[in-house]
Amino acid sequence: MVELQNVSVTYSSGVDALNNVSLKINDGDFAFVVGSSGAGKSTMIKLLLKEIDATSGVVTVNGYNLGKLKKRKIPEFRRTLGFVFQDFRLIPSMTVYENIAFVLRVIDAPLKYIRKRVPYVISLVGLHSKTNSYPDELSGGEKQRVAIARALVNDPQLIIADEPTGNIDPELSYEIVELLKGINDQGTTILMVTHEHDLVRHFGGRIINITGGEIVFDEVISGVDEVLPEEELAQAMAEAAADTGNIVLPDQRIITPDGGYPGADRNGGSEQ
Repeated sequence: MVELQNVSVTYSSGVDALNNVSLKINDGDFAFVVGSSGAGKSTMIKLLLKEIDATSGVVTVNGYNLGKLKKRKIPEFRRTLGFVFQDFRLIPSMTVYENIAFVLRVIDAPLKYIRKRVPYVISLVGLHSKTNSYPDELSGGEKQRVAIARALVNDPQLIIADEPTGNIDPELSYEIVELLKGINDQGTTILMVTHEHDLVRHFGGRIINITGGEIVFDEVISGVDEVLPEEELAQAMAEAAADTGNIVLPDQRIITPDGGYPGADRNGGSEQ
């Protein structure tokens, strides 16, 4: 479980990155986090990874109160997490197998376990035929699959994916989210940060919109019907891509950057 209780973060420069944020993500949830550059998404990730501390409030992740977590306990805590980077961060001199196994070797996992677990997660992400390939022999989508397998190999309670589709071809983005959805179906909590509103609109689910350091929208929405005609889906995606900060929902509602709906007040009523 992830829980932020009245959390604020003010940097030494005086910038208020998060302002009295409260948020709860239950075990097994899949949530998209969206927001423009500088909205506070990166600050939230750093908090959840214990890279920075909250100025005020309480941050709890996987049963750990991060404000009270002793330095010697941080590695133990981080082993309950998996993290997927936008830029893959694979080790060029290692094969797919070695890149994934490395995560287990640094925590002194038994060799027998490594030999069983690594091939399993490689197959899970559909890369069995690439086991002995090096990163420069892989496509962008394949590299991201390796990165996801690496995040998954230690059987974490929570995977945080930071713009996991940012450096791959758009048509592969859907495959990566489908993969993360499949992992979520097995019980792993997924928190995916993204700026790709077409993905959010297509898959639906829980959407958390951060603007100006505050959560301005937190709802579960329906995704696009899978049998939607190709032309209509393409048009819908084009509308979302052309938008300047709004998210177009499947029912044609629009979430504005402040989290509201055009033509409605913040309580959901129509403007007069």
